[in-house]
Amino acid sequence: MKVLIIGSAPAVWGFALAGVQGRIAGTAGEFHQALDEALHTPDVGIVLVTEDVARYARERVENLMARSEMPLVVEIPGPEGPSRDRPTINDLLRRTIGVKV
Repeated sequence: MKVLIIGSAPAVWGFALAGVQGRIAGTAGEFHQALDEALHTPDVGIVLVTEDVARYARERVENLMARSEMPLVVEIPGPEGPSRDRPTINDLLRRTIGVKV
């Protein structure tokens, strides 16, 4: 299984140095296209999405993080670091399944 990153250019280039393939997404259209391709690629097991790019489709990313089994979708901080208003995993779980952890 492969790891794929979808994000801003600095993030994709950084992960490329570690051998992780990626797609640069600078618009909502590019993000949706890259995410659709990743979700339909059988050998991709984990899709990393940087926070700055995830804002193009916040609800879709949160739904995939909560419900996607394969590939696993994980949001990671962007080049600016994590934002303060980003929901925690506990918040996501409470909204998705109604359980406080």
